[in-house]
Amino acid sequence: MRPTSILGILLIIGGLVALLMGGVSYTRSDKVLDVGPVEATVERKERIPLPPIAGGLALAAGVALLLLGNKKKA
Repeated sequence: MRPTSILGILLIIGGLVALLMGGVSYTRSDKVLDVGPVEATVERKERIPLPPIAGGLALAAGVALLLLGNKKKA
């Protein structure tokens, strides 16, 4: 496979994931209380939103790379 085809496939997969999930979620642990041997933490869920336009552009770029990368040179 050509490198452009591989990059195109990766962009298509990334674009679909961005469109379907809408963002990336992760959990962050923060220390709330620390008194001697006693320690209290809280877990907070954070989210990094991905705009749908970014997923659409990645998908379109991947399709374009696949189509243009598979053309034979004349």
